[in-house]
Amino acid sequence: MALQVTQETRLRAQTRLLHSQPGPGALLQASIDPIVSIATLAGAVSFFGGRFDGACLILALLVFALTFPGSLASEALDGRRSSAGELALDIATGWIAIVGLLVLLGWASRTLNVFDQRVLLAWALATPAMLFAAHQALPRLLPRLLAAEALRLRKTAVIAGANDLGRGLAARLRANALHGVRVTGFFDDRSATRISEKVLGPLGALADYVRAQRIDVIYIALPLASQPRILKLLEELRDTTASIYFVPDIFLFDLIQARVDTIGDIAVVAVCETPFYGFNGVVKRVSDFLLASAILLVISPLMLAIAIGVKLSSPGPVLFKQRRYGVDGRKIVVYKFRSMSVADDGEVVKQATKDDARVTRFGAFLRRTSLDELPQFINVLQGRMSVVGPRPHAVAHNELYRKLIRGYMIRHKVRPGITGLAQVHGYRGETETVEKMKARIEYDLAYLRNWSLLLDLQVILKTIVVVLKKQNAY
Repeated sequence: MALQVTQETRLRAQTRLLHSQPGPGALLQASIDPIVSIATLAGAVSFFGGRFDGACLILALLVFALTFPGSLASEALDGRRSSAGELALDIATGWIAIVGLLVLLGWASRTLNVFDQRVLLAWALATPAMLFAAHQALPRLLPRLLAAEALRLRKTAVIAGANDLGRGLAARLRANALHGVRVTGFFDDRSATRISEKVLGPLGALADYVRAQRIDVIYIALPLASQPRILKLLEELRDTTASIYFVPDIFLFDLIQARVDTIGDIAVVAVCETPFYGFNGVVKRVSDFLLASAILLVISPLMLAIAIGVKLSSPGPVLFKQRRYGVDGRKIVVYKFRSMSVADDGEVVKQATKDDARVTRFGAFLRRTSLDELPQFINVLQGRMSVVGPRPHAVAHNELYRKLIRGYMIRHKVRPGITGLAQVHGYRGETETVEKMKARIEYDLAYLRNWSLLLDLQVILKTIVVVLKKQNAY
């Protein structure tokens, strides 16, 4: 089922942008993964009679850097919950990736022997179970904790503007107690006959109400066309201590990597930006280069054997070269082992289907096992592709789907990948309907919104599982 870009999706992005200073609920959600991981490490050290020394402290700092913010943070802001099976798989793949990276660092720095091996093994095995328990328990306990008025953790808020944007934001905040915000009502100048919500008063009465009721937060959800009213309202609110957030009506489409930035003393809002902006771009490129180099070194004998097999199985070149769209929509040439008797790269390219007569016998084996994709690690070294990212489509398919699917070309703000988030969620292989392609694109955009190095490692591990299951490979 295709994921839809809805008003709720836009409000989710707005809420994430507005809450750059997290409340107590969101902060605890973001911290729970590192807290549990480090606490389990301390427990393992204590159980075996050890001492939490400097080496353990350095390990704890590395774990914090790799696990903060935890996956519960994004679930809290999105208002979504994974099933127990999905949660277990996410935790397992994420933790395996972290442990693998830590082992690699320990091996490279020759510090593995500094630790008690029993402690490391117990910690590596116990942490996923503890994380699973925390993820299951905290979403049930935290709303009750935040709702306890005696603790004074929740902030009270009012919304200026009882329009669609204001009502949607209020519904979002009321539906998820983890935001730590209680909306008391709306203020609006329009007559009661034009407003479906019950309002507390006109905009002119907002400042007095905020002072009298000790309101903590004010959301201004007025249209940009109301600039004089907004300026007047802001002037009246200068005499209050409330935090003020402006919810502009420029969010007409789903936000990608939204953030507020400044150019000199002018504030600008990023509506659609690559996740690999600045230092993140360096991290992504370095990790791609190192991973691709290591993999190519290991699989070079296998690639030589496959090349001989392709040459002996059918006439034609060993490598299939096809034009694809790369980063920023620039055309690139992508390499694959040839698995068909033809090499289409024209204005019309037919996707491979089940029992496709064009696929050779040896090519069918390559496609089932995804071995035909291995030459793309050379594309990664060239800087044309990434190990993880939206899968590149043939130019002909791009020209077709960019006209049919809104936001299709946004996926090209990053380098295409050998594997991607869509492929590990069942959208691998043929997309015979527009709805399936829409679902694939939504996962591609979700990757752009939520990228992290840990997410890349999780996708790689899940790809191995998908390949072994041979899902949708033909």
